Amino acid sequence: MANVAVVLGLNYGDEGKGKVSTFLASKSDIALRCTGGNNAGHTVEFKGDKIVFHLIPSGILNENTEAVIGNGVVIDPKVLFEEIQVLQEHNIDLNKLHISTRAHLIFPYHIQEDKLFEDLKEDDKVGTTARGIGPCYMDKADRIGLRVIDMYNPTFEKKLRRNIKNKNKIFALYNYPILDEEEIVKQYLTYRDMMKPYVIDTVAYLHKALEENKNIVCEGAQATGLDMDLGDYPMVTSSNPTIGGIQTGSGIGARYLNEVYGVCKAYASRVGEGPFITEQNNEIGDTIRELGHEYGATTKRPRRCGWMDLVALKYAVNVNGVTALALNHLDTIGKLGKAKLCVGYQLDGKVYDEYSDDIIGRENEVVPVYEEFDTNFAIEKEISYNNLPIDAKRYIERIEKHLGVPVKFIGTGPDNEDTIIR
Repeated sequence: MANVAVVLGLNYGDEGKGKVSTFLASKSDIALRCTGGNNAGHTVEFKGDKIVFHLIPSGILNENTEAVIGNGVVIDPKVLFEEIQVLQEHNIDLNKLHISTRAHLIFPYHIQEDKLFEDLKEDDKVGTTARGIGPCYMDKADRIGLRVIDMYNPTFEKKLRRNIKNKNKIFALYNYPILDEEEIVKQYLTYRDMMKPYVIDTVAYLHKALEENKNIVCEGAQATGLDMDLGDYPMVTSSNPTIGGIQTGSGIGARYLNEVYGVCKAYASRVGEGPFITEQNNEIGDTIRELGHEYGATTKRPRRCGWMDLVALKYAVNVNGVTALALNHLDTIGKLGKAKLCVGYQLDGKVYDEYSDDIIGRENEVVPVYEEFDTNFAIEKEISYNNLPIDAKRYIERIEKHLGVPVKFIGTGPDNEDTIIR
C-alpha cells in the first residue's frame, strides 16, 4: 500500500512545516498542497539560497518529486507565475508541476474585498494578509467562484465580467476604487494560456499514484489554531488546515493516510490578532523573536512570541490524529538559559490540562500553569539524539509525556539538514 504522510501545523502557522515537508518529499514521489492560498509561506534553504513558497509545494525542489496543487487551494495566478519564475531561475523542472482543474481562482476583486471587509470590521479586525483568500472562499461557498477548469469553458469571460460588475457595485457603495473590467479580463485570458500546460485532474492523478503504491507527502498550510471550525474563531483563516482539509482538498480518503506529523516549535509564535495565552509581550518575547528570526514569510510582520503551550498542543494532537511530532527551534530555546512549558490553564479556581470550551472567549482571564527548565545548551549541527545534552532531552521528554506522542524530528538549526531524526 502507498505511504501517504501528512505534515500539519499545530499552533498558528510558521512552525517550520516547509523544512519537514521538504525532507519527507526527498523520500516521496509526490508533494501535495491541499488547502489555503498565498496567505501561507514556506521558507526553504536550497543550494545556499532562501526560496519562499506560497502556492507550489516545496517538495518540487527534490529532483524526483512531482508537485501537485490540489483542489482545496485557492490560486492567485500572479503569485503562481512569480514562483514559477523563481524556480526556473534555479533550473527546477516545471514539467513536474500539476494544478487541479477544481482549484478556485483569486481575482483582483477578491483582494480589494479583503481590504474592504477588514475595514468594515472596525475594532474587530482579524488581521488578514489582504491577499483575497477569504473572499475567494466566500465566492466558492456562494457558488459564484471561478475554478481553473472554468477558464477553458466558453462561458468563462461572461461569468468573469458578471462578477466584476457586481463587485464594482459593492465597491462604489463604499467609495472604494472601481476595478478595470477590461484589464482584468485581458489579464486572466493570458493566465489561462500560461497555466494550461500544468492543469490536470489531480484527483484522478493521485488515485492512480496510490494504485501504483507511490509515496505522497501532503504539505500543510497554516495550522490548527487557525482552522475555521476547530481554531480560535473568529481569529482564523478561511479554510480547514486540519486533517479534514487535507482529505477534502485532495480527494485522498482516510484509509490511505499512514502518518500524521504535527509540527511545532520549542516555543510558540503567532502573526496577527487572536488569543495567545502564553504570549510574552516583554523582553523575553523580544529575545525569542530575534533569536528565532520570527518575522512572517508572507507579510514580514514581527511575530508575537511566547512559551510552548502543551494544553493547546494536546488539543491539536487529538483533533488531527497526530502520530509523531516535529519539534523545531530547540536550538533557539537552548540559547535562553531558562525556558517554560505551559502544562495547565487556571481559571475560576480550576486547573485544566486539556483545552475546553470553558476557555473559549475567556483566554485573557486564563493564568498559565508553567514548569521551568534549564536550557543552557548548544546543539547546532548535532545529528544524534543520544548526543543531546541532558537538559535538552528533559525538555523533549516532558513534551512527549504531556502530548502522548513521540518527537521524531528535532530542528537544531535553520537549514534543512539541521535535523535529528529519531
